[in-house]
Amino acid sequence: MKEIEVVIDTEEIAEFFFQELLKRGFVPSEGELEELADITFEYLLDKCIIDEEMENDT
Repeated sequence: MKEIEVVIDTEEIAEFFFQELLKRGFVPSEGELEELADITFEYLLDKCIIDEEMENDT
């Protein structure tokens, strides 16, 4: 199986949820969006869809 690199950005997830929730008549707060994005990221990790890699700034 070929391995591909995927970058998951929780800010992008939050924006996606915001747009989708607006379409459905919901107006979530920024804090709620951040929580949804974090939950989504944790879900992807839990299901082994993604692996978390830490960036080294040194």
